[in-house]
Amino acid sequence: MIERAFFHPVVLCRDVHEQPVPVRLLGEDLVLWRDANGQVRAFTDRCPHRGAALSMGRVVEGVLECPYHGWRFEAQGRCVAIPAVPEFAPPEGHRACAHQVREAYGLVWVCLSPAEATTQAQVPVPLPAFAAEDDANLRKVTSGPYDVQASAPRIVENFLDMSHFGFVHTGWLGARDHTAMQPYKVEKTPTGIFVSDCFAWQPQSSVHAQGGAMVEYTYEVAGPYHCALTKVPEASAVKLANFRESIALFVCPVEPERSRVWIRMAMNHSEDPDQKLIDFQNTIFGQDQPVLESQRPKLLPISEQAPVKEVHSAADLASSHYRRYLRELGVRFGTC
Repeated sequence: MIERAFFHPVVLCRDVHEQPVPVRLLGEDLVLWRDANGQVRAFTDRCPHRGAALSMGRVVEGVLECPYHGWRFEAQGRCVAIPAVPEFAPPEGHRACAHQVREAYGLVWVCLSPAEATTQAQVPVPLPAFAAEDDANLRKVTSGPYDVQASAPRIVENFLDMSHFGFVHTGWLGARDHTAMQPYKVEKTPTGIFVSDCFAWQPQSSVHAQGGAMVEYTYEVAGPYHCALTKVPEASAVKLANFRESIALFVCPVEPERSRVWIRMAMNHSEDPDQKLIDFQNTIFGQDQPVLESQRPKLLPISEQAPVKEVHSAADLASSHYRRYLRELGVRFGTC
């Protein structure tokens, strides 16, 4: 499964403390914990001895202890102690299944390719790019997680879609008397697709909006379940000079029909409390969620054998390119 070669977000960095944290990714149970150096580690949530959940254990002196028989595993997964036979030196094969893990964008990312991978086929794809993260002039705030009964590709496709603004986000990101879309551009990139020349009239484009305005959007898909946008409203429509805003959508494919979502905002809204920015995103995503959960089939129909065929219009150009990108990549999780 090609999705195993990608890094996926699983939890906020700040939510991994001293003790193990269970998470689920691509239908598999994992446990996260921090070693003696404070580095996050990710194992399959199963002790190799008798199959107990390691997430029920504890971290002792920088190693992970199984709750059942107290076997201890160091950062790379190797067993370093078996209390029942303290003089026994566990062989190399006595190890937990460790996975590659990184911290970025305020999130913990896990790749299910084995941590000891050496072949080219097992080398993980780099983390999805979010250029605004490196801009020290932009403040970063994360909203979520949002637990959604929808497949990850459906959620990304919704993020790319502007033609629903006037109906799902009436009075906020769109209006029923401003639904016509002008032609826009979609380009293929080495990591996905880039969408430009997108314009939408919005009554409330951001927390800083001062009435309706035309807003220019660009989108970049940098991984199968990740997308970032930038939005530039007319200067007269915002109180803040040189208004800048980039928003990234990071989706964890928990199960084929269940996802966990975070939204990472990078902006120069320096005077607003975090909660005001989060509340705005909560409102917008809260409008999307019931529609996402209503879609049938829940899996994104991209194959010729899909049980349901969906029809398209010119406004769906970004969606069509995204589906083609998934097919070419070989993505199967969350699609049909």
